[in-house]
Amino acid sequence: MNFCIFKKIAKLVLKSLLFLFLTALTQIGGLIYILTELFVKRNIRKYRFKKIGVFLITYVFITFLIVPYIAPLFGREKIKDTTQIKAHSFVTKLLNRNYVRPELYIALEKIGSSFQQSNPEIALVYLDANFPFINGFPLLPHLSHNDGKKIDISFIYQNQNNKITNKKPSISGYGVFEPSIQKEYDQPLVCKQKGYWQYDFTKYITFGTINKGLKISKKATKDLLLAIVKQKKIKKIFIEPHLKNRLEVQSAKIRFHGCQAVRHDDHIHIQLK
Repeated sequence: MNFCIFKKIAKLVLKSLLFLFLTALTQIGGLIYILTELFVKRNIRKYRFKKIGVFLITYVFITFLIVPYIAPLFGREKIKDTTQIKAHSFVTKLLNRNYVRPELYIALEKIGSSFQQSNPEIALVYLDANFPFINGFPLLPHLSHNDGKKIDISFIYQNQNNKITNKKPSISGYGVFEPSIQKEYDQPLVCKQKGYWQYDFTKYITFGTINKGLKISKKATKDLLLAIVKQKKIKKIFIEPHLKNRLEVQSAKIRFHGCQAVRHDDHIHIQLK
């Protein structure tokens, strides 16, 4: 195999990997990348710089001005930031991970309203929800966020002065755990001893810890969990067993998610069914 053929094959492989990566990360990024490859000609000056620029501009335009109007055709709605519901990170919205079914959106609004009655100015902060299109399309690294029916919600934290806040302890919102304490059942340890090495994988995707000194607010997080439980549309809630017991919230909706998933003592997972 001569060098030219090898180079062409290597470029094709790299482009294929980039397509897959962008698709897995954002759902629409791979398609926009292909369109950019087709329409930005190689014979123009500063080809690579302009190709990146065209991709970014097109991606942002489609993400914020086109996708929200197409998603309802697939049974999904974009979650809008309000005083009651907020995305933890702008990146969640940039990556199209902020879509849910209308029924779940209504439930979120009711949860946020109910929670703020006892916790004014504290928002329901969500992490990953779902992509805007196609049931069954995986939202990695999650196992089940593929149908618009699921969303992860952050715990409520308090600062060193014991004042509750909208701030969170990690950049991604994941990976800073509230582990079991003395005499509490340690489900993460049990799962890892059974060989489920991935159970605390999210500790590697914090993307950095921030707001050091925060700790979970037992009262405010319990208020949030109770607001979730009383919503009839919410059928399943995943949280680690030791936190369910610590927060003293008893409901058949609160279940153990299984060792094949990842630990849920850094967020609450809720779903329609």
